[in-house]
Amino acid sequence: MFHLSHVKLAISIFLLISILSINSEAGSSRVCLAKNSHGAWELVRDGKPFLIQGVGGPGSLQLAKEVGANSIRTWGIEQLEAKDAEGHTLLNRAKELGLTLCVGIWVKHERHGFKYDDTKFIQQQREEIRAAVRKYKDHSSVLVWGLGNEMESYVGTENAVRVWKELNELAKIIKEEDPNHPVMTVIAGADTGKIQEIMKYYPSIDILGINAYLGAGGAGGTLKGMGWTKPFIMTEYGPVGHWQAPKAPWGAAIEPSGNEKAANYFATLSTLMENKEGLCLGSYAFLWGNKQETTSTWYGMLLSTGEKLPPVDALVRGWSGKWATNRCPKLETIEFPIALKKGRPGEKVKASAKVQDVDGDSLQYEWTVMAESKDLRGGGDAESVPASFPQAVQGAKEKECSVTLPKEKGAYRLFLVVRDGKGAATTGNVPFYVE
Repeated sequence: MFHLSHVKLAISIFLLISILSINSEAGSSRVCLAKNSHGAWELVRDGKPFLIQGVGGPGSLQLAKEVGANSIRTWGIEQLEAKDAEGHTLLNRAKELGLTLCVGIWVKHERHGFKYDDTKFIQQQREEIRAAVRKYKDHSSVLVWGLGNEMESYVGTENAVRVWKELNELAKIIKEEDPNHPVMTVIAGADTGKIQEIMKYYPSIDILGINAYLGAGGAGGTLKGMGWTKPFIMTEYGPVGHWQAPKAPWGAAIEPSGNEKAANYFATLSTLMENKEGLCLGSYAFLWGNKQETTSTWYGMLLSTGEKLPPVDALVRGWSGKWATNRCPKLETIEFPIALKKGRPGEKVKASAKVQDVDGDSLQYEWTVMAESKDLRGGGDAESVPASFPQAVQGAKEKECSVTLPKEKGAYRLFLVVRDGKGAATTGNVPFYVE
């Protein structure tokens, strides 16, 4: 005989199966921090040590997986729902490929108008962050929360203290909502005053994120010397920064070649992976994609057309110990008589490139003249792309070309992109001035 109790039991079983199915689909991971038998800090994901081999930026996740990355860093929650050309969100695509995410939560900067002494501003941001963590905490790709990026104020000021204290409150909120993933905040470089303020006013931080370029590989020793004992992640590293580079006589920063950039990535990565201080949990190379920052090619590891650049080969070598199957061309020199010099309006100058390709691929060349950027911003803020002058280059698709200097006085650059037709490329540029 069928009783009502049987119906209730069946409903209960159905609900339990549904809940288990949802949890299984979400596949929420558990990530914690622990010290191994050697006393070194490790990320432990679902019971297994996890060393971050990451990249940061919006480039192809498929390519990131192919070259050996296991984690992607984002900067804002909205990036999780961003769709690729095939309509897949970053969140779901990461899950499909087995990639983890350092989920960036953008914490507003005072330089953008946010007020850390205004309770209305503070409360709204807290509510937004709580809602975001609730929404995404159970997704299987979540590895750590990246709470804020380079939002610190001047060390020793009331503003700085207010920011650290508020980050501490925000970290508490995240931990209330999600005890299964550590909280990290990213700062620009490290100095003693900054680290001391974090230790004093921001005790709830689990991991320190460091963005650094020249000398980035020594971050562990630097932090340890300042008394820092918690783990850190190198959240941005790459070429020599534009603020660190030598300058042309008129002040234009001289961009490293693709090969020089690759060497810097490899040196930083190799030093970090040694982890002699026992503090480093891994790293995220910058930038997996491309952007205009000082120039259109300074930081990107990919072209806008999708080809990889030499720093990607450096990551492959550093992570796997082997070279990529198809390597990027090697741009040895750009011969341009007025490089770092001044020329006359309308003057014609020959340019040529010396390039090698270890795979013997047929190479394609693309020369471009662009104005020097005048829209220079701080902290990675968006910059406008300067004007280009396609009519200034004759033979733009050849290994050698002729450049007719623009008529308008000012600073310019001659850019070269070399592609192998198989998904690899390299870039270089030289500044010049028309007087």
